[in-house]
Amino acid sequence: MERFFCLELLLGKAKLERLQRSFVVVIGIGAVGSYAVEALARSGVGHLRLVDFDAIKRTNFNRHILATEPNLGKLKVEAAKERIALINSRCKVEALTGFAAAETIGDLLAGGPDLVIDAVDSLNPKAQILEACYVNKVPVIASMGAALRTDIASIKAGDLFKTSGCPLARELRSKLRRKGIEKGIFCVYSPAPVSQGSFRPPLPNTEEDYDRGRKRRKMGSMPTVTGAFGLTLAHHAIRYLTGDPLLP
Repeated sequence: MERFFCLELLLGKAKLERLQRSFVVVIGIGAVGSYAVEALARSGVGHLRLVDFDAIKRTNFNRHILATEPNLGKLKVEAAKERIALINSRCKVEALTGFAAAETIGDLLAGGPDLVIDAVDSLNPKAQILEACYVNKVPVIASMGAALRTDIASIKAGDLFKTSGCPLARELRSKLRRKGIEKGIFCVYSPAPVSQGSFRPPLPNTEEDYDRGRKRRKMGSMPTVTGAFGLTLAHHAIRYLTGDPLLP
């Protein structure tokens, strides 16, 4: 396809064809996940399953690639599906509205995906996703915390159990170790100190309330950093899908 001509020039025809045959599940189509999906679509990935429960709100505009006036109130997975159709109409897209949880993870991983990208920002669902991928031997790339960060150059990738400086990663390591998992989860993270002054307490009756789980604190974020996290996820996904290992 002519639209992937420059990618084929760089990677070669065989690797482009591998991407076109690939099936990737992206869980969490937020600020980070939306940029990951964008890059995967522009790389010719042939089958995407998108999972998210949320709709686009005005508070998403500073960091979410799908946050535009026409998309206000639209489910994120539906907005992503429409955008992918404009980029790569041959891509098969499944838009699943719902939460990632112990009772749903089997359906989310059904069909033998080549890779899962975890861009969820809640601790318990994230731990359940990573545990399920590990137990079922499904390759996964997970995003650690991108909010409260300002140093784009600090973004790294590697084994979750060798990371430092990320509070979310620390909590995940603790949860996963209790399940007997101590290595082998590839992630994108930043070791740079977080900006503690950017926390906001949860407020009742706002557009950020959800019908399950604990209320969330609002956290400051930059479009450059969240976007870079998402693109880094997609970059390592593309390398893996075209033959490079995630971890030694």
